[in-house]
Amino acid sequence: MSRKADEPRPLIWRGASKADFMAFPRFVQREMGYALFLAQMGGRHSTMARTLSGFGGAAVVEIRESYDGNAYRAVYSVRYADAVYVLHAFQKKSKKGIATPKAELDLIERRLKNLIKEKEGRQ
Repeated sequence: MSRKADEPRPLIWRGASKADFMAFPRFVQREMGYALFLAQMGGRHSTMARTLSGFGGAAVVEIRESYDGNAYRAVYSVRYADAVYVLHAFQKKSKKGIATPKAELDLIERRLKNLIKEKEGRQ
């Protein structure tokens, strides 16, 4: 089945990312949902999304939203043209600047590596 150019790519949630995303406040879900839709259509939100480095050149993007004094993040990959893969969604607890906490980066990296193994048939 082929997808028409004006149809959004499927959104595929990895691990517990969807359950974690659904636990966000409604406002955050709505705002981040729009950013994910833009990714599905081949675009990127101009103010909410930034590319994360350190993933071996894979296209990994972090969506950032603040609400009621809390910071929320969702991370997706567009490495493969067939879909947008949401790798992780979390509430940022670190108070050390804007950096994504190492534990969260490690989880993102594991999920990305598993995705690459699945897509490229590596063992």
